[in-house]
Amino acid sequence: MKLDKAWWRDLGLMTLGDVIMVIGIYFFKFPNNFSTGGVSGISVITAHYLPGVTPGTIGLVVNGLLLVLGYLALGKDFGFKTAYVSLLQSGLIRILELVVPMQAPMTSQPMLELIFAVSLPAIGSAVLFNIGASSGGTDIVAMILKKHTALDIGKALLASDLLITGMACVAFGMEVGLYSILGLAMKSLLIDMVLENINTNKCFHIITAHPEKLETYITGTLRRGATRVHGEGVYTHEGREVLLTVVNRRQAVQLRNFIRQEDPTAFLLITNTGEIIGKGFRGVN
Repeated sequence: MKLDKAWWRDLGLMTLGDVIMVIGIYFFKFPNNFSTGGVSGISVITAHYLPGVTPGTIGLVVNGLLLVLGYLALGKDFGFKTAYVSLLQSGLIRILELVVPMQAPMTSQPMLELIFAVSLPAIGSAVLFNIGASSGGTDIVAMILKKHTALDIGKALLASDLLITGMACVAFGMEVGLYSILGLAMKSLLIDMVLENINTNKCFHIITAHPEKLETYITGTLRRGATRVHGEGVYTHEGREVLLTVVNRRQAVQLRNFIRQEDPTAFLLITNTGEIIGKGFRGVN
């Protein structure tokens, strides 16, 4: 394990993602008994049938058992990131139970609380997924199944989440159960939306007769690469150069303003792109 700058960056993002998840789980999910699957859902339901035992305690035990199971089943394939995130999440929830005990929901608006109970963990999960980490829990079971079986992991996890959510209807009644089912649907959509926005960059196709200044600005000021392709106008048959480059959102504004000032006759095509693999962005692995 190489403790370089990238490692410390990932550690900070894992901690941030975990904290965001814990806030949503502890302050909004647990007090309302929302069960949208995973270990947190199991903890809420199990605590209902074990008076005196908190969801945080159950989650700590379940996550600990899953970590041991994951290590035994996966060995070296079991990642540090998963273990760190899982232990940190369980520990933070247990600390909050001791320091800030929650006896009831924060408001009398269950729909408002459901939005926070779903959106905060979804944002935290998206941050973790974006750096190749996970929140542990049932993800560990998925890792084991993926290695040792030919099951469709996505469908298996969805089925388990639906089962846990269905159990909430039995434990807490149809109102809480229906909120939990709605939360499960919202969770999947929100994670995808947040991931898409985190990874969105701007792809520029610049058709110009004067590419030199633009190339210098892209490579020198923005510190990005570019590819030049020779083209020809179909109507005029005049030669044109096409520059292709990808930049982040802030750089996109700078580049667009520069082109508007230095080459107002240039023709621009600007598109969103969410999956960039290559130098300066994401590696192949």
